Amino acid sequence: MNANAAQILQEEPSAMTESFAELFEQSIAEKDLRPGAIVMGKIVDIRDDVVVVNAGLKSEGILPIHQFRKPDGELEVEVGDEVEVALDTVEDGFGETRLSREKAKRARVWTKLEQSYEGEDNVIGQISGKVKGGFTVNIDGIRAFLPGSLVDVRPVRDPAYLEGKDLEFKIIKLDRRRNNLVVSRRAVVEHEYAAEREDLIERLTEGAVVKGVVKNLTDYGAFLDLGGIDGLLHITDMAWKRVRHPSEVVEVGDELEVRVLRFDRERMRVSLGLKQLGDDPWEDIDRRYPPTSRLFGKVTNITDYGCFVEIEDGVEGLVHVSEMDWTNKNVNPAKVVHVGQEVEVMVLDVDEERRRISLGMKQCTPNPWEAFAATHNKGDKVAGAIKSITDFGIFIGLEGGIDGLVHLSDISWMTPGEDAIRNYRKGEEVEATVLAVDPERERISLGIKQLEQDPFATFMAEHPRGSIVNGTVKSVDPKGAVVELADGVDGYIKASDLAKERVDDATKVVSEGDQIEAKFVALDRKSRNLTLSIRAKDDDELADAVDQYKRSGSGGSTTLGDLLKEQLENKD
Repeated sequence: MNANAAQILQEEPSAMTESFAELFEQSIAEKDLRPGAIVMGKIVDIRDDVVVVNAGLKSEGILPIHQFRKPDGELEVEVGDEVEVALDTVEDGFGETRLSREKAKRARVWTKLEQSYEGEDNVIGQISGKVKGGFTVNIDGIRAFLPGSLVDVRPVRDPAYLEGKDLEFKIIKLDRRRNNLVVSRRAVVEHEYAAEREDLIERLTEGAVVKGVVKNLTDYGAFLDLGGIDGLLHITDMAWKRVRHPSEVVEVGDELEVRVLRFDRERMRVSLGLKQLGDDPWEDIDRRYPPTSRLFGKVTNITDYGCFVEIEDGVEGLVHVSEMDWTNKNVNPAKVVHVGQEVEVMVLDVDEERRRISLGMKQCTPNPWEAFAATHNKGDKVAGAIKSITDFGIFIGLEGGIDGLVHLSDISWMTPGEDAIRNYRKGEEVEATVLAVDPERERISLGIKQLEQDPFATFMAEHPRGSIVNGTVKSVDPKGAVVELADGVDGYIKASDLAKERVDDATKVVSEGDQIEAKFVALDRKSRNLTLSIRAKDDDELADAVDQYKRSGSGGSTTLGDLLKEQLENKD
């Protein structure tokens, strides 16, 4: 080979290299290499944590491997696959090309969204969360805003029944540069339900059974989507039994069969019932549970005035606080029973029309009043501690947890009740006599003074009216004198009855402590007051003297004056 030929061979590779370089630079120049531009690239290598992509640029791009994984973590590409990537930089300060598959995906989605927006086509997305004023929607990785008023034909507080489902939305606002996307589900629903709504309206008649999906819960019930129209299932129409909150019966997303109770066509309001699909447990309730029936039930609710007991599914009765305990009328229901407790009750009254059943718990235990009446007779002695002292008497605790009352008038024979009661203290052990027992009214009358003989009755037995009695003047005033005849027995002499002669001031005739003799002329049994008279006694004695004189005959030597003188001397 001559020198010229050798020189030519050396120059040809250099020229070819320059030619390829020019072609490469030309191809690069023809591409859109602005940041964000979408280019096609081929996967040339897959490593542990990166994927190498050749996009026909000056250098290969290295992308994180997670950008090529599916949601479940599985790798979705392999070597040789072509993929779209977004260009960040052709060569950074280190001579590396920076690419992004995620940005490419987002750009492609935005392009499709723009096309759907311009063509007024619906898009598919999923409600992913709640934000102020509405909810977020995921549309192929793009986050959109769904105003609360545009979720459905009516505002929805809780979109749980829609979350996680593929739903159609209408784009109502799009600004790609600001990354702003607003969608509406209501527009889609209104369009879809237009035909269904007309058909549904024709079928919504009172008594009809329809299907619906629970879309929202409130404290007072649940709203159901019937297919273009919402219906309210009130909490009182969910079950025959007591329901504290709708969540006890239904959940958002539940598909239910319900009965139409009322339909207001003008206001488009539908009232629904779930319990009405079954039989009414209150029918013939009085036949199944006649008064005095005893049965077991579960406590479902406790109030200040009693507790509610469920005796069968959907049927509750009230045990009033007064029917819980024989002896404690003001018992705290919460201290007697708890929710969920099984208790034995007796049916007291059934009102089927008003759907009310009165129950009693105490009736399932022995009545202490009846037990006391069965074991105690009038006149029996009892003992117990004083439970309380009132203005009208003393309450004594008796066996069985019941109380007996000693009225003021039954405390003492000799001392007024108001004074006698001051001698007793709460907690003191006392004896008493049974005077009367009334189990129906739950009353027991006791007496303390009856433990002793009545001094008044004893005196009256020995001194009938008309007899002559002796006593001591206890007190005296111008109008008369009080005379003590025996312990606990007093008599009263008016001033006019102290002597045969006229007496205007009793204090001038008798004094306290004087011993007198008088006739027992009258009795007020209610007040136990004896009326006495010295004048009546003297009149009787005079009459006796005259009668004796007449019987002795007028021929004797004794005169009437002698007899009167003798009686006066005997009196003195």
